[in-house]
Amino acid sequence: MSVDRSRLETPIPEGQWRVPAELGGSHLDRIVREQFPERSWSQVRSFIRGGNVLVDRVTVLDATAVIDEGREVVVTAHPKSKKEKTSASKVVTAPKLLVYFDSQLVVVEKPTGISTVPYDQTERDTLDRRVMAKLARGKSRAKILLVHRIDKETTGLLVFARTQHAQERLKSQFRFHSVERKYYALVHGHVKSRTISSYLVKDRGDGLRGSTDNKQLGRKAVTHVRLVEKLVGASLVECQLETGRTHQIRIHLSEAGHPLLGERVYSKSFKGSLLPAARVMLHAASLGFDHPTDDGRRLSYESPLPADFEQRLQQLRK
Repeated sequence: MSVDRSRLETPIPEGQWRVPAELGGSHLDRIVREQFPERSWSQVRSFIRGGNVLVDRVTVLDATAVIDEGREVVVTAHPKSKKEKTSASKVVTAPKLLVYFDSQLVVVEKPTGISTVPYDQTERDTLDRRVMAKLARGKSRAKILLVHRIDKETTGLLVFARTQHAQERLKSQFRFHSVERKYYALVHGHVKSRTISSYLVKDRGDGLRGSTDNKQLGRKAVTHVRLVEKLVGASLVECQLETGRTHQIRIHLSEAGHPLLGERVYSKSFKGSLLPAARVMLHAASLGFDHPTDDGRRLSYESPLPADFEQRLQQLRK
């Protein structure tokens, strides 16, 4: 008697969703199983190996592919033909959290959507906690100390100290402006290369941070802006920080008439139509400083544009 094998096969579930923040940077099999908890791990992995799972419309065959927050995941019972399948290397994955670490410091790549440190007691999934968990590796809890921070929506390079001595040395370099920091930003309009200098205050009169003419009230902020590429209604710019005030790049470019794409706080005075973006399009692409030990060797790191930034850039080129 012949057996109808199709009756014995596990039916393929179907669904379409975006990877939530809490699963950003997870393996693909975990992301799929969270969506279909009634399926076993082996079943989920067989769906992936069979070409039934797509990420951003690309078929991924590797169950351990690391998928970033916000990616579109589709599970379908009708996969593409084998000729159309591709390896996980074609999918842009989440940045590597730990870029470099030793006994004194750790350099990390921050994803978007998480704070550098907790804003209040309700915030639990923050960058510092992710880094401590990575460094611990099942041992006693690792300790890291804050040196500087970048905004919640901003991506890119950041350094934490691992000792009090390193923290003091690194903070001193930031204070005396010897740290090299380069950002890339997508901004409205066509920008001319220039240096923007002003005095920033916490409240410019409307409850927001901004520039003041009173040098006694504000703290000096200097941003060197270089046009990298003209786009459709926008520009790709490189911003080099001479100082590092809170929201410095966002404020300076907004006050110059070129708010960042995705800017919601400092874009209210913009006269034109705001171009859509899922977040503030700002990426900390370069970080250089002297090692806090006595040898003082120079450390320099580069971070490529994240996938969402690159995708928006490509759209603005058309």
